[in-house]
Amino acid sequence: MSDKQEQAMALRRQVVGDEYVDRWLESLDEFTGPIDELITGFAWGSVWSRPGLDRAQRSLITLAMLAALNRPGELEVHIRGAVNNGCSKEQIIEALLQTAVYAGIPAARDALLLAREVLENSSQDKPVDAD
Repeated sequence: MSDKQEQAMALRRQVVGDEYVDRWLESLDEFTGPIDELITGFAWGSVWSRPGLDRAQRSLITLAMLAALNRPGELEVHIRGAVNNGCSKEQIIEALLQTAVYAGIPAARDALLLAREVLENSSQDKPVDAD
């Protein structure tokens, strides 16, 4: 692994957590290995690592996009990542409410229900700030 790939993987682990990344890496095979290289190099190495937006801002944008695209599996991972990046419960709610305006109420409602579940479950391990 190159230095840039190692830095990208370290950032990925910081945002979405070691447990998720380890599970994903264990599942890689000839079909999913190439997409993982793309995800790590492009998403984490080229985009998430850029200056200009902090991690919390990137997380909120990501939540809105994943909600709009109806990608609950990735949304769940990135809700946890948003908390890891310092987003409050209120900020997550607001980002997903904003999604209702531009992507539709059903998408936002589903995302808010998932966020409630994830945040309630994660609050048993780590408190989520309410402000």
